[in-house]
Amino acid sequence: TEKGFTADEIGRIEHNLPGVFELRHAFNVFVVGEEALQRLGFTADEYTSFDFDLLRSLGFTSAEIAEANDWICGRQTIEGAPHLLPEHLPVFDCANRNGKYGERFIHHTGHIKMMAAAQPFISGAISKTINMPAEVTADDVADAYMLSWELGLKAMALYRDGSKASQPLSAASDDGESDEEDATVTRALDTQKALAWGRFPAGMSPTQAYSQAGTTRPRFLLPARRGGWTQEARIGGHKVFLRSGEYEDGTLGEVFIDLAKEGATLRGVLASFAIAISKGLQYGVPLEEFVDTFTFHTFEPRGLVEGHPNIKMANSIIDYVFRALALEYLGRSDLVQVPPADGDLPEPKKGLAIDAGIQLDLTDAVMEEDIAAQRQAARFVDGPGRSQPRPQRARVAAAADATTASVQSALSDMMGDAPLCDVCGHITVRNGSCYKCLNCGNSLGCS
Repeated sequence: TEKGFTADEIGRIEHNLPGVFELRHAFNVFVVGEEALQRLGFTADEYTSFDFDLLRSLGFTSAEIAEANDWICGRQTIEGAPHLLPEHLPVFDCANRNGKYGERFIHHTGHIKMMAAAQPFISGAISKTINMPAEVTADDVADAYMLSWELGLKAMALYRDGSKASQPLSAASDDGESDEEDATVTRALDTQKALAWGRFPAGMSPTQAYSQAGTTRPRFLLPARRGGWTQEARIGGHKVFLRSGEYEDGTLGEVFIDLAKEGATLRGVLASFAIAISKGLQYGVPLEEFVDTFTFHTFEPRGLVEGHPNIKMANSIIDYVFRALALEYLGRSDLVQVPPADGDLPEPKKGLAIDAGIQLDLTDAVMEEDIAAQRQAARFVDGPGRSQPRPQRARVAAAADATTASVQSALSDMMGDAPLCDVCGHITVRNGSCYKCLNCGNSLGCS
């Protein structure tokens, strides 16, 4: 009350106390409410951060919070309880230490010996996991499997406490309490800002991070009627149809890859791959990431490309697809064998703007249930000036185009009858009595 809470707010906190694991779980924005925290002088950025500790921010020390937590929420262990002698405790032992004060637990060999006692009477294996504390070593794990084999167990599974970022049962919270002088030192990463574009704390997956933030990464659906283009080409004699789907602003949103007269397996794999790429694009993965990852992948069918005006050699169907997409949507003339003329170079398309304060122009193309998720996710974007996952490469592409033209002009006398590079497909230049590829550095005929 002295800190400024009303009777109704204190009532909500007390109502939640019986079900919380520790005291600070009852002192947060979801229980107290935003209006109360704003009245107490906290900003939305402060109380929505994962590092926000209301009790500590109100001026309570770590010792005071720990003492109150033990009194109200309990010590999470029976050890130290009155009227219990040390010889009484083994009957209460569990698989793990209980709470941050507990010391006793059943050793993992106890689990194994109990299973071994029952194994002779069971025809199959026993569905039982032995639990090991977090501080066990690799040798302890090896010894556990050896003992299980020696005792005749048909199967044994083990779990080391804390080996996963999320687990069904935790004996103690990972609150990372520090001394009073270190109270201002919080996590190494600011989780709220990390949610902006894929920077998460160590040990936390993107799904867990967004789940803890109370939001989901938005998916930008394409309009029902969409633009795009179709490119027919032959790669190593195999006909390939590459189709694209675009947002209303011309940004790439989906890809289709189809083969003519091919077996069901290859067509199915390529179709599934195209769906995965399309999903990634719609969830905000920059096209540059896909281009940098999948170009120069080499496997059959590969070889000469017929039907595309700029790409004449591809290491694989995937290599061809992302060379074509890079040229069309990123202006990457460095990935094709025949750069387009200056006036024919496609202008790089702009990315999706999902930054806070920027009006989304895709409302009509997005399903109603995704609009709220987009607005919620916009709160976590890193900085007011970020309008796309990664900056497009318009100026880089233009510079690369000019550089390519000047290099080709200077080396035109060195190419002659030089063969194509057997690694990346670019034309090579004479290097002494051999040939060298200026694109990937491969040397033909020289060590």
